[in-house]
Amino acid sequence: MTVKHDNDGSYYSMSESKNLDTLNIPAALEALLFVSAESVAPSQLGLVLEVSTSAVEQGLEQLEQELQWRGLRLQRNNGRVQLTTSPDYAEIVERFLGLEATSRLSRAALETLAIVAYQQPVSRPQIEAIRGVSSDGVMKSLLGKGLVQEVGRAEGPGRPILYGTSSDFLQHFGLNSLTELPSLNLPDPESNSDSHDEMLKG
Repeated sequence: MTVKHDNDGSYYSMSESKNLDTLNIPAALEALLFVSAESVAPSQLGLVLEVSTSAVEQGLEQLEQELQWRGLRLQRNNGRVQLTTSPDYAEIVERFLGLEATSRLSRAALETLAIVAYQQPVSRPQIEAIRGVSSDGVMKSLLGKGLVQEVGRAEGPGRPILYGTSSDFLQHFGLNSLTELPSLNLPDPESNSDSHDEMLKG
């Protein structure tokens, strides 16, 4: 089989070259992501389309540009990608799905979520040390809403569970990735609790 050298150092077959010439990769990626129930790794998309991962990444970049004027967005988290609704239309989507009553978060939930978002991976004892109060109920609620998830266990006595934010967290706050979180400027102690609300209200 004849192979060619790609610009990124990878190799692809002549059959793949034919796919690249004839396949509308951005449209194919949109179709695959639309029917996927969860986020997908670019390498997996490449296997399905029989193209290189670099070709998938280029297609995703083009698709992302095309989606800027539509009601969908590409969301990236932990090296995976997912098709979600645009945060610009979150209010009407929530109304359509009847989620208005369940989507609001309490001040304690926002505070805890801010700690997880900026300190992840973080254990429950670490969260409680920062908040100064028990977080059992709040963490159970956030886990139930799918905004935080277990990401591993810490090394040390008891090996406590470590938590991080989920893809649902990104969608809830209209973020495409964690890199879009606002910069963390540590506030004065007197305004500490209020700052957590502001960090995640966007």
